Formats: sequence, C-alpha cells, structure tokens
Amino acid sequence: MFELVPFVHGNHLRTYDPFREMEDLENRFFGGTAGDLAGIRTDIQDKGDHYLMEADLPGFKKEDIHIDVNDGMMTITAERHSEHEEKDKKNNYVRCERSYGSYQRSFDMSGIDESGVQAAYADGVLRLTLPKAKEQKPETHQVKIA
Repeated sequence: MFELVPFVHGNHLRTYDPFREMEDLENRFFGGTAGDLAGIRTDIQDKGDHYLMEADLPGFKKEDIHIDVNDGMMTITAERHSEHEEKDKKNNYVRCERSYGSYQRSFDMSGIDESGVQAAYADGVLRLTLPKAKEQKPETHQVKIA
C-alpha cells in the first residue's frame, strides 16, 4: 500500500506570477477559492407568473438552512457544523477539504409577492418558488377646478 502525505498548497518551484500571488493571498484571507466567495450558487428562471430559484447547498441538513425575508430582502443562511474537530483530537486526517462554517447570501425581493414564497429542500438543492407581485396600475382621476 502506498503512503499518503498531507497536502501542502503552493509549489515554490513555479515561476513568479504577481496575479497568482494576489489570488493566493485572497484565498488565504477569505478561505476557499476567490471564485467561491458567495458560497451559495444559484440559478433563477423566469416561469411566467413566478420565478424558480435553485440554490446548491450540498451536505446541509434541512434544519440548518434558514430563509428570512425582511425589509424587501431575502437572506438564505446555511450553517454546517464541524464533526472532525470534536472527534479527531489525534490529527488523523491526511486531507481535510470539506469546509465548515456559515454561508449567507441575500437577494432583492422587488417585484415578488413575499407572502407567497414557497421552499423545498431535497438532494442538496434548495428550490424556492417566488411568485411575481401583481402589477398595480396607477389610478387616474380628474381633479375639479374650484
């Protein structure tokens, strides 16, 4: 059997690239890769009378996902708890890439009927049905001159 060695990011034999160095600094500061700062990837489709939002949240339990609508903004928060930190005090992990922590993303709810939002979570995908608000046509009336 071969021996596994802990992975250490960064190969000092590569040529100097200031953009790569900045990206590495950003990755270390924010955690993860620079392209994953949002944490929650979403697709939004226009279905005519409503929008369908699908957000990838793999590995989360349904009870760890919260959706709050407040003041015209919808915020999706998902929190994953670290099990390996409590169970593995002997540092037995050769590689640990699964991230633990809190992820959050907010969306503008303009044009959405907030009272009709429906959510379902299955197979790591959060599906939100966001009904469009009814268009309110401005009322016109005539003002009599006194």
